This record gives sequence, structure tokens and C-alpha cells, in this order.
Amino acid sequence: MARLPRLTVPGYPHHVIQRGNNRQAVVLSNADRETLLGLVTENALKHRVALHAYVLMDNHFHLLLTPETEDGVPKMMQALGRRYVRYFNDTHHRSGTLWEGRYKSTVVQSEAYLLACMAYIDLNPVRAGMVAQAADFLWSSHRHYIGSAQDRRITPHALYWGLGNTPFAREAAYAEMVRNGLAGPQQARITGATLHGWALGDADFVEKLQNRTDRRVTESRPGRPVSRPTRPVAV
Repeated sequence: MARLPRLTVPGYPHHVIQRGNNRQAVVLSNADRETLLGLVTENALKHRVALHAYVLMDNHFHLLLTPETEDGVPKMMQALGRRYVRYFNDTHHRSGTLWEGRYKSTVVQSEAYLLACMAYIDLNPVRAGMVAQAADFLWSSHRHYIGSAQDRRITPHALYWGLGNTPFAREAAYAEMVRNGLAGPQQARITGATLHGWALGDADFVEKLQNRTDRRVTESRPGRPVSRPTRPVAV
């Protein structure tokens, strides 16, 4: 089956996953982690992409991004991927591919899923058994959002500011949300949407996106496709 063209929409959050080839490690040291984060920051700024959240696992990483332009995320990820592979291969005396193909991504409906997606990202190290709680992991944006560290890479989304009227209130509310975790179906939907490239949102959100593109934005159903007028969306 031919793979779908990637869907990117300016002004909407995008959840991005990039995995190592054959699940191999993409970071082997803290110097690697700092370099990777530095390249994320540099290329996000260069391509006008806001970085809302991240986590660096050993063999993959997650980003939550909002681009200003249609090609912001693709250009950012292409530049990041190429430069980091050169650094990693030179540093660790290796050659060949590092990534497991193209990065995976989904367009996120902010009101329904943005904060849940942030929690999903923060809880990755907990699900992997690396730490007991998200606040114990040093290589994510979680500690910034709960007030235990300052991370200048981060641009908080407006929905985070809406969690409280003071920094303490916002930090406490977000920390509590992450401690409570995600329901199984919600977690599964975030995972499935991102890995398959389906839009992550309610029926109205999906319909509005579908009206803008010929590219399917959700899992296809039996029957003939419905023709509709379209506006181009970057892929």
C-alpha cells in the first residue's frame, strides 16, 4: 500500500515522533542529548515553529510543535535529521542510517487533545519504566511546566496559560493532570493517530480538515470516496 503524503497545517499543533532504525539508540550520552536539543531549538527558530513540549528517549523522541507556515515542520525535521546524523556518526565512528524512515506526525485539535498530548509525551519515561514519575526525568519539558526548571526552548501553548491565573496555579494544575495519567483509550488514540498520520480530534475537527485536502485525514471506511472542493494543505 502506498504511504499517505504527510499532512501539515499552519497554526495547528503537530505531535511528531522520530524513531531510531530497528529501535536502536539515537542518543548515547548527555552530550548527544544536548546536541539533539540544540538542533531542535535552532531549526524550530529558523523555520518558525513553536516548540511546546518534548521528550528524548534513548531510541526515539517526541515533539509537540506549531508551525507558522505550511512547510515549517517538514523543513525543520529534515534539517534536524540530517545534521544530527552527521554529528552522531562522526562522534561515534559509525556510518549509515540512524532513523527508522520518515518521522511520524499527526495534526492535533488543541481544545480536545493538546494538554493530553503534552501529558502523553511527559509520561513516556514512566511507561518505559525509566523513572517512577515524570518529574524524575531530566530530558523532557515536564519540569519546565511544573516549575522545577527553566527551559528557554519552550513556548507554552495558550491552553497551558489557561490552567490558572498564576504561575503556581498553572504548575500545580498541570502536575496534577500528569500524575493522574491518561485513560487507556485516550492514550491508544494518540499513539494510533500519530503513527498512522490521522488527524487527532473530534468529528467536526476531522471534517473541517478533510474539506481542505484530498489526502485522507482519518482511517478510510468502506464505500466510494465523497468528492468535495479542496484547498491545498502542505504535505
